[in-house]
Amino acid sequence: MIGVRTSRQGNRKIIVESVAFGLGYAAVLIWIGSAFVGSFGDFDDAYPYWPAIPGLRTDTAGALAFGVAIITLVLSRYLQLRRRGTVPVRAAERPPALLAAQAVADVALVLATLVVIYLSANAAMHPWTLPVQLSHLAPWPTEGTVRVIALAVCLVTSAFRRYLRATDGPVSQQPATTPEKADISV
Repeated sequence: MIGVRTSRQGNRKIIVESVAFGLGYAAVLIWIGSAFVGSFGDFDDAYPYWPAIPGLRTDTAGALAFGVAIITLVLSRYLQLRRRGTVPVRAAERPPALLAAQAVADVALVLATLVVIYLSANAAMHPWTLPVQLSHLAPWPTEGTVRVIALAVCLVTSAFRRYLRATDGPVSQQPATTPEKADISV
């Protein structure tokens, strides 16, 4: 039969979703650690993130981890939206492209919020770095520009997410079931 999904196929998708989320979560923690070094360190984040990999700078590890977080968390969220069904919203009834856009918006909102927090802490600790390039990996953009871009991403994605929730309809179209009365006569 075409279109019949076995529980084994469903379990594989849940495993992929779970592993992607775990990897993305760990990558966010690596990025946060690198961001703390950049904000509160001794202004030399060129030293290795982990001495076992001597050529990997702390700031480069943070940038790579942020990229891994974007990819894995979007994948995990997309797979979650595809399987959710009616709990707590009817997201699974939407077209896959819209689910993918929602997954990107969900992850972008969280990560952009973290970027705003990081760059704001950075600006509080050493404001002279706002006009400096964000990373040694590229000459542009500056820290200040990235903070404004991240704020714009927060504005757009939070509005998009609110719109999707508002147009999704009620959480459940089914009437609530009531348990049968128990016979307590003695």
